[in-house]
Amino acid sequence: MWEKVLSAIENVNNAVNGVVWGWPVIILILGTGIYLTVRTRGLQITHFKESLNTTIIPTLKGLGKRKADDRLRSVSQFEAFSTAISGTVGTGNIIGVVSAILTGGPGAVFWMWVSAFFGMVTNYAENVLGLYYRKKDKNGNLSGGAFYYIANGLRWKWLGYLAAVFCVFAAIGMSGVQTNKISGTLAEAWSRVSAAADVETVRLIVGAVVAVITAVVIIGGIKRIGKVASMLVPLMSLLFIVMALIAIFMHISRLPSAFGLIFTKAFSFRAAGGGILGYSFAQVIKKGMARGVFSNEAGLGSSVIAHSASETREPVKQGLWGVFEVFFDSFVICTLTALMFLTTYDAANLTADKEDSVMSMTMFSNNFGAFGTAAFSVILPLFAFTTVIAWSYYGEKAVEFCFGWLKNGRSKIAVTVFKVVYVVLIAASATIHSDLIWAIDDTFNGLMAVPNLICLLALAGLVSKITKNYFDRKKGKDVEPMLSAYPELNAEFAADIRTNNAEMQ
Repeated sequence: MWEKVLSAIENVNNAVNGVVWGWPVIILILGTGIYLTVRTRGLQITHFKESLNTTIIPTLKGLGKRKADDRLRSVSQFEAFSTAISGTVGTGNIIGVVSAILTGGPGAVFWMWVSAFFGMVTNYAENVLGLYYRKKDKNGNLSGGAFYYIANGLRWKWLGYLAAVFCVFAAIGMSGVQTNKISGTLAEAWSRVSAAADVETVRLIVGAVVAVITAVVIIGGIKRIGKVASMLVPLMSLLFIVMALIAIFMHISRLPSAFGLIFTKAFSFRAAGGGILGYSFAQVIKKGMARGVFSNEAGLGSSVIAHSASETREPVKQGLWGVFEVFFDSFVICTLTALMFLTTYDAANLTADKEDSVMSMTMFSNNFGAFGTAAFSVILPLFAFTTVIAWSYYGEKAVEFCFGWLKNGRSKIAVTVFKVVYVVLIAASATIHSDLIWAIDDTFNGLMAVPNLICLLALAGLVSKITKNYFDRKKGKDVEPMLSAYPELNAEFAADIRTNNAEMQ
């Protein structure tokens, strides 16, 4: 009975996915990024150095010296960034990249880069609009996201609600993918240690443990999520980067060939390495774009939800965090995964029938032996877990937006129901077939992206104005700050900036 239900779901999802990730949406994603690049005059290039100098570099230097502003019940810029990057840096950065190469060929990596290049400015625009249209409740909590600037900026409330509904389903789907990969990875590792291991039992136990830990974290809200993410993200990222660099260096002679495959197969009509299983040029682009968006989330309007809770009053400052976020996710983590994979294996023998999670673990074990298996069994679950807790917050804020009109605490009941359902489905997703999980979440990601991208195109002029306003003020021009779409909040934020500037002098 259960198998028939899953089969029916798979058939429906395949039909919807074919439309959602068809050429119209691919063109919409690229077109939005290109248009925003033009409107911001290539901001991801011209201001990339500034995105480093005003975000990650000073934040790392001052880490632990400054806390978030409790007056706004906000989180620090680094905690907001860590929550956002934990939502993007997940299994998609390892298994997702491997899956893209197996199904679309090495050329898919090139299209992931293309997606990321334009995604840097797309994510920037999302953050700028997210902070500009965020709202503060009576308790001082800041909330924002794509549904806020769609409803209040584009003034299409129906589309804002639709985006929020898609976000809820995408959050559930994303947690399912991550938990499924955590359980699958640890079950595979356990089976290599013990031949008598019951894989299904291991997966079920792992799912239950992840669900319990997630429940404990998300009860504390964005502050606890931000603190957990700010501790785990640097740790797991550093461990992965070091191991990937070592593995690539061990096969340094294959590096030129790996880059050659990426560029030559990007425009090949027989892109995958498996002869009969070779995919067309269109398939390479679609796989690269879909996995790229799954990984860095630029265009989904998801990570902006975390950024909107930041203490910063300047939309552009948090927007520059978005530029670095996509760069780090795609051009650092995903690229290292791709190069490690392509230098470890013979690309001629890579075919779509190979299991992506098994190939990913074997990649580590081939390079580092038993230590590699153990390290992978730590890195991937950490990547996945931080994504699970970040997306719980995204789903929570989407539910809050949908039911915000309810009074007497009823909207809080809706949020609580979502959290319970979210945790229960985490445990349930541990044993579902991974291919179906990937496919379902790909569909929800695409559905979530469409209304957000439409809004970004419509409000591109406003993004340009806010950007110009910020850099004009940095040059010393006496212009009224554009910090919020709401006059009272704009005045409050402007006063805060003047106070902070006075204190620094």
